Amino acid sequence: MAAQKGSDLLLKIDDGAGFITVAGLRSRQIAFNAEPVDVTHAESAGRWRELLAGAGTRRASVSGSGVFKDAASDALLRQRFFDGVAVSVQLIVPDFGTLAGMFVISALQIAAEHDREVTFEITLESAGAVGFTTL
Repeated sequence: MAAQKGSDLLLKIDDGAGFITVAGLRSRQIAFNAEPVDVTHAESAGRWRELLAGAGTRRASVSGSGVFKDAASDALLRQRFFDGVAVSVQLIVPDFGTLAGMFVISALQIAAEHDREVTFEITLESAGAVGFTTL
């Protein structure tokens, strides 16, 4: 994959009528994790750790920060956070593909300085299977 503009990585949330781009995000990050299952026992060869293939918990985390810019997407984020419900999310990664699944907004932070714009940080955690389609 060749170098891409960071602004081309999009976070979209379903508002019930379709997916809208979360406005004002200046930075975004996607992380995938898998927690292995340790099955090491007294007779493990050389006392090396053994992991059970195909087991464990997989998860995806998405985080971003930016400025409040678009009233509709900002209101949607706040409402979904306070409702505590899972939202349908699409993450579009240029020249890579689209990740899609249900996510819960696990953190929403708002900050401001008296002479600057209001900023926010958001963290979403997967709440089910995350699918991937190539572009």
